[in-house]
Amino acid sequence: MQLELLISQFQNKNESAFEKLYQMYSDSMHGVIFNIVRDHHIAEEVMQDVFIKAWHKSDSYDSSKGRFFTWLLNIARNAAIDKTRSKAFKDSKKNLKAEFFVDILETKDNLDKRTDAIGIAKYVKALGEKCKKIIEFLYFKGYTQKETSEELDIPIGTIKTRNRNCIKDLRAMVVN
Repeated sequence: MQLELLISQFQNKNESAFEKLYQMYSDSMHGVIFNIVRDHHIAEEVMQDVFIKAWHKSDSYDSSKGRFFTWLLNIARNAAIDKTRSKAFKDSKKNLKAEFFVDILETKDNLDKRTDAIGIAKYVKALGEKCKKIIEFLYFKGYTQKETSEELDIPIGTIKTRNRNCIKDLRAMVVN
């Protein structure tokens, strides 16, 4: 009964009800969002956006269709997924350039002697420029094939073919 009254007040834009619901559900919403975005700062930001969105769309909540918690949870989940699909989020999660790793691989002082990473750098350097570019975008920067296609202004079919051929060439160099 108490929760129904609180939700009704929330729907009538009562700020005190908003604060109480925020206190009740913010930890749960943060956990759900964090499991999707994997960053506490971003999860906090998205969680605040979720509560603001719920405040503005509170009239769309219908208790006959489900619990308030579930309604709020769906908003949080969708907002977190939207965040991970945003260009800004993807750009922030991109890896460093291939040159950075090649430079690291060329210095022996910070590598375990049992690893063959220096040999791999030699093989990557031996690849043609087209292969180096594609490998940099797909494997070091974390771009998808579609994003690589757009970034390099090359048809996606060409990206897929070159990727396959470059990996095949790299595999042949390492195995021989």
